[in-house]
Amino acid sequence: MTEPLSILIGALGGEGGGVLADWLTQTAAACGYPVQRTSIPGVAQRTGATSYYVEIFPVRRDQLGGKEVVLALSPVPGKVDVMVASELLEAARAVQNGMVSPMRTTLIASNHRIFTVIEKSGMGDGRLDDDALIETLKRFSQRAVLFDMEASAREAGTVISAVMLGAVAGSGALPLPRSAFEDAIRTSGAGAENSLKGFAAGFAAAEGGGSAKSTAPTAGLRARPIPRKWQTAIGDLRRRFPESLRALIEEGYLRQIDYQNRRYADIYAERVQRVLNAERVVARNGELPVTAACARFLALWMSYEDVIRVADLKSRASRYRRVRTEIAAQPHDLVKVIEFMKPGLEEWCAVLPSGIARRLREWARRRDHHFNIELHIKTTSIHGALLLYLLASLRWWRPHTSRYAEEQRLIERWLAVVLDALRRSGELALELALCGRLIKGYGETHARGKANFLRILDTLYVTPAIHSDAERAAAIRGAREAALADPEGDKLEQSLAMHGIAPLIKTKPIVWHKHERTA
Repeated sequence: MTEPLSILIGALGGEGGGVLADWLTQTAAACGYPVQRTSIPGVAQRTGATSYYVEIFPVRRDQLGGKEVVLALSPVPGKVDVMVASELLEAARAVQNGMVSPMRTTLIASNHRIFTVIEKSGMGDGRLDDDALIETLKRFSQRAVLFDMEASAREAGTVISAVMLGAVAGSGALPLPRSAFEDAIRTSGAGAENSLKGFAAGFAAAEGGGSAKSTAPTAGLRARPIPRKWQTAIGDLRRRFPESLRALIEEGYLRQIDYQNRRYADIYAERVQRVLNAERVVARNGELPVTAACARFLALWMSYEDVIRVADLKSRASRYRRVRTEIAAQPHDLVKVIEFMKPGLEEWCAVLPSGIARRLREWARRRDHHFNIELHIKTTSIHGALLLYLLASLRWWRPHTSRYAEEQRLIERWLAVVLDALRRSGELALELALCGRLIKGYGETHARGKANFLRILDTLYVTPAIHSDAERAAAIRGAREAALADPEGDKLEQSLAMHGIAPLIKTKPIVWHKHERTA
């Protein structure tokens, strides 16, 4: 019995999954095959892609003798012939749902990553292992065609759906000629020329078998050009630090210049120099892991994000160019950008002097007021752009803010603890230096990380219940890993309890509201 060919498409919002389904439907219909398509919207952009399902009966209508074919409205697990995914994790999600079969399914997917909210909000490195995902896709599919479709679409100046269509055509999984696919694209109107370029790139990649190499961002350092005015400073920096640390420290130094100014970058270099001088006294085999850890996390900590930094990044010309590139806008296209912001009490207090910020927090605490204000700023308008530029221009004011004073105080405390530990144990100093990893993000994520960081410093480093530095280092390492695994801090408290530290009692203030009598 002849069965329909079933094609399941998983694409995120704005990637043209519906257009891809339309192209497939038009191509099959133009070739005389009975075809039907349906779609199921995802819950949200990164909690599930919108799924498009297409069925093609592989017998031409003129050969059916006037009979009509009944096609299904939804896919059946294990009976999908072609699975197309716009991103690596979406392909893995289809495997998890049983839609991909090693006996039947040709899996076509882009191997680039768009990280989920869970991956990005993790206290540690929440990213999934790309190599493990790729291995899973190969294992559970009959054939896997994997390559960077996003890069191909970017080079062609089109959307990823055109490359996906080319990959479907190039895979040979459907009895449809290449010319029919191209004709469907031509009828789509504007942007057809670039879409055909993307189609050709996808066709060539799939015909050649695709590449399983992942192109997800890595944690490595990125080479950046050094402006001429900073080359002298960078030259001095390179002479001060050993070759094994130069790339890392240079990146951190340039980051501070970009964030604040040369004077602030010199403070960064002086702090790293202090750690380096102390570690050199106890270093073994010339290795400097404590200095490397401090240089890395100090660079991130000193360039903490506040509303001034956010405005600076959002108002840069490079960002507007990136937005236009990502949406494949043509030179004559008008693009409107609207920033949705909701700053709260801490964001406002962060840019105020310490005294005023303290009084405002106390006033808000008594009234249970959070100062959350929704802002919709059209940054492609003169008014919106000026607003961001004015806020970004307050960089000079940052050293006078309460947030700056707080962060610098905590940084000096952390470095003092690391330097003290270096005189006792290199292992202990390294674990304390790595605690800098807990300071990350912004808003509630930053607050939780800082609270966990202080909790470890206030307990494990000073508790007399731990007698040796080796045991103390192991305890700090376990507590840090527990804090990274659980943003709420419950696992951290369990780890601390193993060393006799009483759990932290979390309280929530009771706010009394006046009851209005009704007549």
